[in-house]
Amino acid sequence: MITNPFGLVYDQALTENKAGQVTVKMVHHQSNGIEIATNLYKPAGYSADKTYPAITVAHPNGGVKEQVAGFFAQKLAEAGYITIAADAAHQGASGGLPRNIDYPVNRVEDIRVMADYLETVAGVDKDRIGSLGICGGDGYTIEAVKTDKRFKAVATVSMFNSGRVRRNGFLDSQLDRIQDRLQAAAKARSKYGQLARWTT
Repeated sequence: MITNPFGLVYDQALTENKAGQVTVKMVHHQSNGIEIATNLYKPAGYSADKTYPAITVAHPNGGVKEQVAGFFAQKLAEAGYITIAADAAHQGASGGLPRNIDYPVNRVEDIRVMADYLETVAGVDKDRIGSLGICGGDGYTIEAVKTDKRFKAVATVSMFNSGRVRRNGFLDSQLDRIQDRLQAAAKARSKYGQLARWTT
């Protein structure tokens, strides 16, 4: 069995760094006081004296940087970009307790922090930073790009609206239940009211 020293699990994943080819480097940085595990990809023939566009890559919900996010990061590096894929806070090799949860605010901040890190990499053109979100990472990516003007481009793959699913259930399957609960709460409030708070 071949072991990938970078932990990458997709077809044609890098297994070693070779001169003149795309390279990957494992790095760590902080996001909201949590250590974030990141893979930084550089294009073939990378030179710190040249400038390159750069892209952050956000993984799907439940994913890690070694899966589809790593695949896209590697393919974009093959096309000449400097790319970065990170495990979200509380997930994968990143820190944070409890484990294996998806905090939307943290996911958005993780993407901004990837851009922070890219700005420290020699050769990154700070005027050409973009962001790619995959599946559940899409909504977080769009929110990060809307609120951080360093991003000049955004793309999504297999978009999944996590916020809507959290509010309404998958395929809006919980809308009736939500309305029933809101109606029950309104009835209870009308029946028992808040009169004890008000004196005449």
